[in-house]
Amino acid sequence: MRSAICRSDADSIRIHGLDLTTDIIGKVDLGQMAFLEIWGRLPTPEENAVFNALVVSLVEHGLTPSVLAARLTYLGAPDSLQAAVAAGLSGLGTVFVGSIEGAARMLQEAKAADATEDQIPALAREIVARFKAEKRIIPGLGHPIHKQVDPRTGRLLSIAAENGFRGRHVQLLEAVAAEAERSLDRHLPINVSGAIGAIASELGMDWRVCRGIGLIARTIGLVAHLLEEIRSPLARELWLRTEHEAQPPE
Repeated sequence: MRSAICRSDADSIRIHGLDLTTDIIGKVDLGQMAFLEIWGRLPTPEENAVFNALVVSLVEHGLTPSVLAARLTYLGAPDSLQAAVAAGLSGLGTVFVGSIEGAARMLQEAKAADATEDQIPALAREIVARFKAEKRIIPGLGHPIHKQVDPRTGRLLSIAAENGFRGRHVQLLEAVAAEAERSLDRHLPINVSGAIGAIASELGMDWRVCRGIGLIARTIGLVAHLLEEIRSPLARELWLRTEHEAQPPE
């Protein structure tokens, strides 16, 4: 059994052929390191700008369900920071953050990369019709808070375009959004998860690990929320108020 990612001995640690102490530490930032681990090489400047933007966009979004799960877990197990972080990460699924994976899968399985620009509208119609017939939510569209425009989406798509990553996956997602609005007769903006799924696909990332971008990002945010919970706790009040308000009427 062997792994191509890392080898270490008594004197050195090598990651995808680079020496950790002489080639990486002090020279490679966290985003570049994540890219190196996933792709097996350091990113180009353009790839680095885009990948870092994807990760940064998902670090923080307030008192989300995953944050509340982490804080409440810490309330019950303050001796286990990792369990609280894990509890928060476990809530990243098809509704929150995990829709990155669904959007990327939808675009990649449609063979967007192989399509011509003229074929994009027909692909979009096929996708929307299939999801509509199956009564399934189209991943990457709509948001419970940002109902008109997800402010993160436009910025990410701009950065992708500036760095040469506005290709067929992005074009297909935009066409799907337009077709969904026409077919379903409701406004469904491209959300940040959809944008990330499309741009990650432009980077050549396998849809099966695209959710990992959200996991990397939200881990940082969860640690910050747990530090705030230590310094200025709210989980106990949340628990007690919920217990009080959930009592049946007399």
